[in-house]
Amino acid sequence: MGGERAYPGAPRGDRAPLGAPRGALARAPGGGGWRPGRSGGPAQRSAAVTGEGGARRAPWSELREQLRAAGFRPSRRLGQNFLLDDNLCRALVRDAGVAPGDFVLEVGAGLGFLTAHLCDAGARVLAVEVDARLLEIARRDLGEAPGLEWLRADALAGKHRLGEELAAGLPREGSWRLVANLPYSISAPLLCLLAERESPPTSMSVLLQREVAQRIVASPGDPSWGLLSIRLQVLYEARLGRSAAPALFWPRPEVESACAHLALRAEAPCAADRRRLSALAGGLFGRRRQAVARVLGDLFDSRPAAEQALETLSIDPRARAETLPMESLLALARSEAWRTKNLR
Repeated sequence: MGGERAYPGAPRGDRAPLGAPRGALARAPGGGGWRPGRSGGPAQRSAAVTGEGGARRAPWSELREQLRAAGFRPSRRLGQNFLLDDNLCRALVRDAGVAPGDFVLEVGAGLGFLTAHLCDAGARVLAVEVDARLLEIARRDLGEAPGLEWLRADALAGKHRLGEELAAGLPREGSWRLVANLPYSISAPLLCLLAERESPPTSMSVLLQREVAQRIVASPGDPSWGLLSIRLQVLYEARLGRSAAPALFWPRPEVESACAHLALRAEAPCAADRRRLSALAGGLFGRRRQAVARVLGDLFDSRPAAEQALETLSIDPRARAETLPMESLLALARSEAWRTKNLR
C-alpha cells in the first residue's frame, strides 16, 4: 500500500513509461491520458517480469536492503504496508479477471509486487505511487515491461477530488479496471470518486481493511449497511473476496484485510439521481436508528410531505434507514418532495 502524501521535499507529478526518459510519454490525441486500445511502454520485457508461471522478483532481503539504503521507514499515516505473499498477489489478479490488453489502474503500487503480476497477465498498467523512493526501487527491480507506465503523484487532492495527474491519466471512454492493494487511509473516498466518473471502471478489485470491505458489500439490515455501501452498490454489484492475515504484510497492520470485488451494473440510475440519492442517504444514515418518517420530515422541511412520500411508495414510516433497501432509497430520492428540496 502506498500513501496519499509524498515525503517532504519529494518532487511530484513525474510520469513516463518504465525505462523511458523523462518526457517520453506518448499522449492520446487531445490529451486525457492513456486510452483503451493503445499500446505503450518499451518493446523488451526484462527477466523481472515473465509469462512463465509468475513474476520473478529480487529476494525480499535485497529489497529490504535497498529500502534501508534509501532511508525509508514505513509510514502508518500513509498506509505503507507491503503485501509480500506472491500467491495472494497472483490470486488477486486472477480473481479480478484481468486479461491481456486490459487497461488497469493500480493505486499504491509500492515496490511493485502486485504490479509484476498485472504485467505478467498482459495488462497495460498505470501504476500510481506517491513515494519517489519506492518508485525508484520498483523501477529498478521490474526492469522494462511493455505497457507499464509509472505515475508518481497523490491519488487524491483532498477527500472530494482525484489528484490532477491521476485524473488526467484515466481513460475517457471504454472498459478499464482498478486492481490494487489500497492504502487504508484513502480507500473509501478513492473508490467513490472513481465510481462517480463519467467513464467509471468496469470493475474494481481491491485489497483493503476488512471493515471497509464489509461496508462495501453490506446488505440492508446489516450493521455495516450505510452511505459507502449505497454510493458504490447503486452502480456496482459487490461481493467479498479473499481474506489476508496481517502476517502477509510488511510491516504487519493491526487489522485484517479482505478483497472486495465490484462489477459495473448493465443499467444504473442517471448521475442526477445518484447525486440526490447520496445527499438523501447522508441525511438518513446520520440518524440511522430513528424512524424514517421523523428523519424525512426534517430533511424535507415538512412532516406531511415526508408521510405522503412514504405512503405513496408503500414504505413503513416506522422503519429505520438502516433497514431500507436500495430500491426504496432510490424511490425516495426521486420523489417530488426531495427533487423540489434539491432544486432550491
